[in-house]
Amino acid sequence: MDTTAQKQLFEVEIHLPVRTYDIDFAGVVNNIVYVRWLEDLRLEMLARHFPLDEQLKNGIAPVIVQTKIDYKQPIKISDVPTGKMWIEIMESLRWTVNAVISVNGKVAALGEQVGIFVDLQNNKPIRMPERLKQKYQEFVA
Repeated sequence: MDTTAQKQLFEVEIHLPVRTYDIDFAGVVNNIVYVRWLEDLRLEMLARHFPLDEQLKNGIAPVIVQTKIDYKQPIKISDVPTGKMWIEIMESLRWTVNAVISVNGKVAALGEQVGIFVDLQNNKPIRMPERLKQKYQEFVA
């Protein structure tokens, strides 16, 4: 997972609030919360670049097929984490997003999700939507 400061494709950055119910018996943010934060980041990225309502109108939807999280340091209730997410890889059928969750500039977790788009009529994978493919090709050119 690349954590460079260079601007990445569809990069978003948001604050990730720590709620009292996010804390587990050890006094740190529970691991499942990080999955929710990845979802929050991905939804923000989609809202800015390829809104879900537009996808649904076109009969398609994104589906996550793999999630990987490397936990680097615990996050506590008093911490104010920030998350960044961007598209790392876009292939004909699959895409990969990477994420960094940090507190005060220190990496707390690295995340990676692999996804596909599906046709909502038959739930079968479809090729990358043309709009996304074009933006990706412009970015890597």
